[in-house]
Amino acid sequence: MENKEKLDKEKDKLAGTESTKSEKSKENEIEKINKEDEIEEVNKEEINKEEINKEQTDDETTENSESQQTESSQEKISLEKESNSENSESENSEPDEKKEKSPKDILRERQEEIKRRLKEDNPKPQNNKIPNIFRGKFNFKGLILLAFVIAIVMSIPTIRNERKKIPITDVTYTQFIELLKTSKIDKVMEKEDYIIGSFDNDTNSYRTRLLTSRIGDDQKVMSVLEEKKIPIQSLPPEQPNALITMLGSWFPFILLIGIWAFMLNRMNKGNGGGPQIFNMGKSKTKEGESISKVTFKDVAGIVEAKAELEEVVEFLREPDKFKKVGAKIPKGVLLLGAPGTGKTLLAKAVAGEAKVPFFSMSGSEFVEMFVGVGASRVRDLFNKARKSAPCIVFIDEIDAVGRKRGTGSGGGNDEREQTLNQLLVEMDGFGNEETIIVLAATNRPDVLDRALLRPGRFDRRVYVDVPDIKGREAILRVHLKGKTLDKDVNLKAIAKQTHGLVGADLANLLNEAAILAARAGRKNIKMIDIQEATEKVAMGPEKKSRVVSEKDRKITAYHEAGHAVVTYNLKGVDPVYKVTIVPRGWAGGYTMSLPDSEIEKTHMLKSDFVNEIKILFGGRASEEIIFEDISTGASQDIERATGIANAMVTKYGMVSKFGPILLDSTRDGDMFRSRNYSEITGKEVDDEIFKIINENYKETLEILKEHRTQLEAVAIALLDRDTINKEEFEAAMRGEALPPLESTDIN
Repeated sequence: MENKEKLDKEKDKLAGTESTKSEKSKENEIEKINKEDEIEEVNKEEINKEEINKEQTDDETTENSESQQTESSQEKISLEKESNSENSESENSEPDEKKEKSPKDILRERQEEIKRRLKEDNPKPQNNKIPNIFRGKFNFKGLILLAFVIAIVMSIPTIRNERKKIPITDVTYTQFIELLKTSKIDKVMEKEDYIIGSFDNDTNSYRTRLLTSRIGDDQKVMSVLEEKKIPIQSLPPEQPNALITMLGSWFPFILLIGIWAFMLNRMNKGNGGGPQIFNMGKSKTKEGESISKVTFKDVAGIVEAKAELEEVVEFLREPDKFKKVGAKIPKGVLLLGAPGTGKTLLAKAVAGEAKVPFFSMSGSEFVEMFVGVGASRVRDLFNKARKSAPCIVFIDEIDAVGRKRGTGSGGGNDEREQTLNQLLVEMDGFGNEETIIVLAATNRPDVLDRALLRPGRFDRRVYVDVPDIKGREAILRVHLKGKTLDKDVNLKAIAKQTHGLVGADLANLLNEAAILAARAGRKNIKMIDIQEATEKVAMGPEKKSRVVSEKDRKITAYHEAGHAVVTYNLKGVDPVYKVTIVPRGWAGGYTMSLPDSEIEKTHMLKSDFVNEIKILFGGRASEEIIFEDISTGASQDIERATGIANAMVTKYGMVSKFGPILLDSTRDGDMFRSRNYSEITGKEVDDEIFKIINENYKETLEILKEHRTQLEAVAIALLDRDTINKEEFEAAMRGEALPPLESTDIN
């Protein structure tokens, strides 16, 4: 056992000597690296050689002392190891202690300590960085202000010197000669074109202008000066401040540059509607426009159009779902409908439902007087859309740029045609991976170019119709958000009264009703406010203040009574809802009819047109029967009746003589009429129109003559009350007494 212990001790000693040798070699390498670092730092800092030698010697001594300390510490460690090996109960304690105090850790600690001491002895020079005060945008106004302040500061000394100057008395040339002769001047100075004389240390100074260019050329003055032996001093002319001189010379150029920069800034921003010279080819849409907050909940009355666009929303939400099946995303959707039906709102709702960016631009914004600008804006718009894909690009009133080519005055170089060509290229250049959908709106699809409407560009057409009675009621509920209603408001009744109105009209109607309620001092909107707003939007405000003669009131009463009585005695027409002789807008009075059922007509029969003509002629026929004369009040009625008769003959084929043939293909907005018949046929067309008008007018006269008692009763009620409702009108037609007038106070 003793022999084994001796062998173990010898092994430990040998291991300790080997470790000390390896440590010494490592220490030498570290010392070399540190010395090289010291030399590099000393060369950069340009320290004297003496200091370098001192520092090297100091470092060597410190390193030797440290090496001795490490050797002694390692000897202690070896002794501790021997003692621990003898006293330890387990064999696992020895490797743990070796790990805690290994030679590598000691070397690292010593290396860090040496570097720290070197840094303390030779601190690196601080990099005094100059603060960048010129960071930021160039401020031209600030530069001008700074130059102005410097000029004022530099001119302060000259101002002070001027204040210190002694006041000089201006005298005449003769007086100056007398002062010289009387010895009241003992010093003369020549400065520029003046001669200055002073006396008694410049307490009294006199000045006069020279008669010659220089004082030496003035013999009279020189003779007196020589006689009195007065010294002469020639002073240089006053020099202005150098900075002020420089600013004065450069100020016009600085001013021109400032005006030029200001004008360019205004033109680039386009403030005040000015041209954007450097941004003329940029689209006016907002880049990175935020996602629309409008959803399908905000759109009502167009259920079918919403259903068509729900697939577009699914395409934008989950394009991979359709790509796996092989379906292609539609590139374009064309929204067709009358103005105000909600095409733009529907496009925003699609973007809001799909949670994608929405780029909106009007077709007229592409067109400029310069050829190529519109095409550049189209390219810029679609470049922005590609960066934000998936997204929706909405072009409102696309007929402004998408009209049929070849009809412009500029031929193939017309700006509109160039813009349309670029639009066709961009829409045809979409890749299958690009989820960009173009939505466009127009109410004139007949004028659009065929290349724009082909599949691959605008794949779908969505018709946004005028809402029916249920649609109008739903639209009213949407636009009632934020408005307080009274309990008597009946939305179904309002929807019946607003036949033919679209979403924009209904929104305007409710806004007018809210204004009327606020004007009356009420906190809630009543039914009477909405009824008044309906008539105001349709025909204009009431003119209760207009002074009308009794004769005119009587003519208007019988005129409106004629319309109402004819309506009451015809079958298949909407019943009378209201009759009034209060002037409103361009009308002296009016008769309102509303349908009873919630189902609105989608087709007009020939009998419907005939009944409408008879109702229109009711006012004129009544005037002829009662007054045996006619007035101009029926001009609008005659115009509408003639238009209906003309359409029955030329467009609808409702005349047996011509049969189902289109004789007139003129559309609304066309500059010229498009007749499909000869002059001979034209005479026959006129004869048929005359026949329809005359026959229906005679029948209207017969109806009113037969029911003259009812005509008189309704006219008397109108003269008494100005306005009668449905119940009062029907009571008058039955010959019953009308109920007493209600109070007009609606507060």
